[in-house]
Amino acid sequence: MSRLIHEKFLLHSDEAVRLYHDYAAGQPIIDYHTHLPPAEIAADRRWENISQVWLNGDHYKWRQMRANGIPERFCTGDATDREKFDAFASTLPYLLRNPLYHWCHLELARYFQIDDLLLGPATADEVWKRTTAVFRDGLSVRSLIEKSNVLAVCTSDDPVDALEHHKALAADPTFGARILPTWRPGRVLALADPGLWNRYVDELGAVAGVEIARFDDLVAALAVRCAVFHAAGCRLADHALATGLFAPASAQEVRTSFDRLRSGTALAEAERDRLATALLLQMGRLYREKGWTMQVRIGAMRDNNSAMFAALGPDSGYDSMGDRSYAEPLAGFLNALHSAGDLPRTILYNVNPRDNEMLASLLACFEDGSVPGKMQLGPAWWFLDQKNGIERQLEALSQIGSLRRFVGMVADSRSFLSFTRHEYFRRILCNLLGGEMANGLLPRDFDLVGALVEDVCFRNAESYFGFDLPNRGRGAASAPAPALQAAPG
Repeated sequence: MSRLIHEKFLLHSDEAVRLYHDYAAGQPIIDYHTHLPPAEIAADRRWENISQVWLNGDHYKWRQMRANGIPERFCTGDATDREKFDAFASTLPYLLRNPLYHWCHLELARYFQIDDLLLGPATADEVWKRTTAVFRDGLSVRSLIEKSNVLAVCTSDDPVDALEHHKALAADPTFGARILPTWRPGRVLALADPGLWNRYVDELGAVAGVEIARFDDLVAALAVRCAVFHAAGCRLADHALATGLFAPASAQEVRTSFDRLRSGTALAEAERDRLATALLLQMGRLYREKGWTMQVRIGAMRDNNSAMFAALGPDSGYDSMGDRSYAEPLAGFLNALHSAGDLPRTILYNVNPRDNEMLASLLACFEDGSVPGKMQLGPAWWFLDQKNGIERQLEALSQIGSLRRFVGMVADSRSFLSFTRHEYFRRILCNLLGGEMANGLLPRDFDLVGALVEDVCFRNAESYFGFDLPNRGRGAASAPAPALQAAPG
C-alpha cells in the first residue's frame, strides 16, 4: 500500500514541493485563534490514550460519527475510551474527501510515526497499541507544543477570567512558547436573558472593582479588565456575531435600554441590537487605544437542535452556516468606528463561502495606510478550513486584496494534536503557488514567491499582532517584505 502522508502530500508540482520544503515547512507557528484550555497547558496535561485527546470535545468528529449511525453514547456518553475510539475508527473509512481523513492521518504520522497504515476497523488494534505506547513514554501538552515548533498560542478567555494560568506560564522559565489570552466578551453581549446577563454584569463589576449601575460604569469595568488582559499579553479580541450587527442609537436611547435591562426588564430584539451596537463601538475604541486586533466571526447559526442543546449544551456539533445578508450593517459598523478614529486592526471571518469576495472587497474600503494589511480577510474558518474552502479564501484574497499581506492560518481547535492544520494549510498554499509557477502564471522566481510563502506562514503574524515572542528558529531565510508596523490604528 502506498502511503497517504509523504513528502509530496498535497503537492502536485516540483515547484510546489520546493516551496513547501524550502520555505514553508521550517517556519514556526503563531496560532492566534484556538480554544485550547490554558489550565491544561499550565498543568502540562498527559493522556492515557488517543481517545482522550482525539474525541473528548471534538464536535467535528461527533458530527460525522452521528451521521455514520453511531449512537450518542460513543460520542459524548459513558462508553469507554476504547469503545469510543473503535466507533470513530469504524467511521473514518466513510470520510474519504472529508478533511477529517487528512487531518487524522497527518496527526498519526507527525505525532505517532504512523504513516504505514490507514485507520479503520482492521487496523484499530494496531493504532491503539502504537499510540498508547507514545503516551506512556510521556507525550504531554507542552511537548506537543514544542514538537510542533509553536512560538505562540492564543486562547479564548472571558473578561472575568483571572488569567492565573497565563500568569503561571509566563513566569515559568522552563517553557518557551507564549500562551496568550484573547479577549472574548460574548457574555456581555448576550442580552436576551435579563437574569443571566445581570448575574454576569455583577460578576464583571466585582472582578473589575466597579459598581455597575449605569452604561458608562459597564464601559469603565470593561476598560479595567482590558488593561488586565493587556498586561497579561493579550493583543486580540474575538467576537462571534450571527450577522454584521449595526443598529445605531442616541446616547439617551442607549442609557434607557441599559437601565431597563439592568432592572430585569426584557428588551425587544431591536432594542437589544442597539445596546449591543453601542457596546461593540465602545469596545472597538478600547481595542484601538490598546493597539489590539479585533476579530469578528460572522454568520454561524448555533444550537439548531434544541433537544440536543438542552442535553449537551453549546459546541457539541449542532451549529451550521447561516445565509442572512450582512454586508450593509457590517459596512455601517466599520464606518462608524473609522469615522470616529476608532477602527482597530480588524480580521473578518465568514462561515459561508459565498461571502469571501464580499468581505474582501469591503475590507479595502477601510484601509488607511497606517498599517500594511490592517484590514484582513480571515483564514478559512470552521466549515471552510478544508482544501476547497482554503483555496477559495486564497483566491478571493488574491484577486481582490494582497495575498502577501495575509496573516495566515489558525487551528481553531480544542485538540492539542491540531497544530498539523498549519502544515495542511501550508501545503495547500504552496501547491497553489507552485502550480501557477509551473504553468507560467507566476514567475519561476523562488526568492520572490518563497518570500510570499514565508510572510504568510509566519512573518506577517509575527509583525502584525505585536506579540512578545521568544527568540527561536525562524525557518528558511530570504529577503523580508517591508515591515508591518505595529502602531495603533
